[in-house]
Amino acid sequence: MTEISVKLVKELRQKTGAGMMNCKKALKQTNGNITKAIEWMRQNNMGFTPTKLSSATEGMIGYYIHTGNTVGVLIEVNCETDFVARSDEFQTLVRNIAMQVAACTNVEYVKVANIPPEVVEKEKQIEMGRDDLKNKPENIKEKIVQGRIEKRLKEMSLMDQPYIRDQSMTVEDLVKQAQVQFGENIQVRRFVRFVLGEDIE
Repeated sequence: MTEISVKLVKELRQKTGAGMMNCKKALKQTNGNITKAIEWMRQNNMGFTPTKLSSATEGMIGYYIHTGNTVGVLIEVNCETDFVARSDEFQTLVRNIAMQVAACTNVEYVKVANIPPEVVEKEKQIEMGRDDLKNKPENIKEKIVQGRIEKRLKEMSLMDQPYIRDQSMTVEDLVKQAQVQFGENIQVRRFVRFVLGEDIE
């Protein structure tokens, strides 16, 4: 079995945010191969936390024009290195996410955290005014509205959408898989969806 150096363990820990012992175990299982170790950790639920990866400052602007040329998408997806950004696999990922945006008519934001407070408040006011809540006690009404708001905000968030090519996973799951595959932080930064005849706000 390959001797695992402290330097290698630290490198894997920096990439994954997992504990030292888990990193060492993963490297032993994969003969010191960092890429395979990351995959092994993910398969075995060994503490892989993509949010602890380095900042993503490279990437690409991708696009997708739907059949019939009536819907188009521009999207920016970031990664850490130009090497990954130029790879066919990364470009395919960007195109697939752009296709997802084209297919999602209600999606307006990358993630729920990006939705402005005034939009959240507006949605809350709409829900509070629903006829089916008029005779509910205030505390019950608040709980119902909260549940509806959470559902509505997820409908507006790209990362919470079921992935069109595999409904068992979300777009966020797809991005996390890409982080494991490339060993880098992958982030969807922004997008715009064009529909023929519609105004852009």
